[in-house]
Amino acid sequence: MRIREVRTIALGSQGVPPPKGVGSVLVTPRSVLFEPQQDRVAGGPPIETLIVQVVTDDGLTGLGQVGAALGHARYTIDHHLRYCVLGADPWDVEVLWERMFRESMNYGRKGMALEAISAIDIAIWDILGKAAGVPTYKLLGGRTRERIRCYASRLYATEDLEALAAEARAFVAEGFTMVKQRFGYGPREGLAGMRRNLALIRTVREAVGPEVEVAADAYMGWTPDYAIRMIRMLEDAGLDLAWVEEPLIPDDHEGYARVKAEVRTPISGGEHEFTRYGFRQLIERRSVDILQPDVNRCGGITEAQKIWALAAAHDLPVVPHAGQMHNHHLVMAHLNSPFAEYFPPPAPDAPPDPNETFWRVFRGDPLHEGGFVSLNETPGLGIELNEETVARFRLP
Repeated sequence: MRIREVRTIALGSQGVPPPKGVGSVLVTPRSVLFEPQQDRVAGGPPIETLIVQVVTDDGLTGLGQVGAALGHARYTIDHHLRYCVLGADPWDVEVLWERMFRESMNYGRKGMALEAISAIDIAIWDILGKAAGVPTYKLLGGRTRERIRCYASRLYATEDLEALAAEARAFVAEGFTMVKQRFGYGPREGLAGMRRNLALIRTVREAVGPEVEVAADAYMGWTPDYAIRMIRMLEDAGLDLAWVEEPLIPDDHEGYARVKAEVRTPISGGEHEFTRYGFRQLIERRSVDILQPDVNRCGGITEAQKIWALAAAHDLPVVPHAGQMHNHHLVMAHLNSPFAEYFPPPAPDAPPDPNETFWRVFRGDPLHEGGFVSLNETPGLGIELNEETVARFRLP
């Protein structure tokens, strides 16, 4: 069996998704800047989803997806990385990964190049499962549980606290025992914004009750001093969180270590980190309590295996960013992944936001049942392209 073809499939926007809330719905890395975000010109990259197909000479096709780089990654795959794997035996996945990584090292090592490598690598692991006639998780360590506990990941910040509470209660009614919400404010809004963040957390906590775990995402939008003060404010109010996610920009490992040392609340990070080398730094500097790689960003399944092993050697849990099958297979195969993230599917008549497009692009991702997802015995990743969506939104 040899790799005969590597294709990229770019999809454009599926429409403007409905608003997630009222006001500032998510603190971001721009939240430390004193500029009016609402005055930015609307628009963004023309590619909203980038799929990679790896095809073998005996007719097997594997599917992968680039995390966020999209147009940049498409050019790199089409004009460089595909030639690193064409004609190769997909079972030699370890050396193929190293070939892609080392040949792109002079312009890569993190970011776009790793996301491009990730998509090819995930597609190869899909092929390997299909060739062996087993689900991919069987090749990664096998089944560690009957089903995977999930947390509902939505609850964007909103000035409409009644709507936020209703959404949180709805997730509990569906059976979720864990939810994650978003902070809406950062250093630019000062003390008033901190009090709004406090109100957001209190609203969800009161809505879900004391037995449901609540986490919150700051999406790289704070500074170390702000993070320490904000988290202590929550702790002093008795609003202890399961974790605070990505309070700082990803390269500030020392700042993460400082925040972690100054608060009781667990700190998570890694969604925007890459390769075993980046995660080794997070671990060695004691920067986070929970590692959160995203498999279609950090280097794919081959590299994720090493990240999970590093974490296990230091007794750290790994909870990958996002749902999607490439993440679920790794969670299923590793004991140090206690649960998984779950983005609820978009409403049937609404365009998806970027975190939800996979529901429309692929078929086979499992819907939760009572806050758990189950993986079946379908060989490979267990997904296939939704050809109707691809035909409708495909770009040249």
